[in-house]
Amino acid sequence: MRGVQGAADRAVQHARAWLLETEPGSRVHDVQLDPRFQHRGVDLLWELPSGEVRGIEVKGDRQATRRRYFFELISNLEKDTPGCFLYSGADLMLYVFLTQGELHALPLPRVREWFLPRAKEYALKHAFTQTGAIRYTTVGAVVPVRDVAEGVPGVVTVKLKRPVPVTPGTSDAEASATTSAASEPQAPEAPEAQGPRRTGT
Repeated sequence: MRGVQGAADRAVQHARAWLLETEPGSRVHDVQLDPRFQHRGVDLLWELPSGEVRGIEVKGDRQATRRRYFFELISNLEKDTPGCFLYSGADLMLYVFLTQGELHALPLPRVREWFLPRAKEYALKHAFTQTGAIRYTTVGAVVPVRDVAEGVPGVVTVKLKRPVPVTPGTSDAEASATTSAASEPQAPEAPEAQGPRRTGT
């Protein structure tokens, strides 16, 4: 479980740094643990200088050679709970390939609208998560990056920089300062998706 959470934390760091760099003067609020947002599919709130607020869902993937997305359709098969890809109210999904050092910004409503009529074309993959004595199964569709890029306008792919870890008392502007190039290599593992953490903006 520590590896899962570590991947999720690194993905969020990269996402925060990219958002702040993309819109100088914006602010990023982490709402992963806020009960008001947990069930609505958003990990971060991105407050733009204009005052507009966008919901951001963040996914981290540690596979070494993956060029495919894992779109979560069932978050807990044993409890029959829907996956965040289907119900998230986020405006953007930031899908972070940690080993390759890439961040893909996906306009989530458009990607979902494109995917649903084609869902049967893509294989399903089962991933297993162990939390203490509890083991549960997540089911997702494995979708090539190229298919989404060709089918959905507005997808953005960027090479990552290493974000400075956010520490208490550090402003968003300071946290967005990045220096070295690609992210550190990780051992190949199953795709990682953060647990249900939701909002709609």
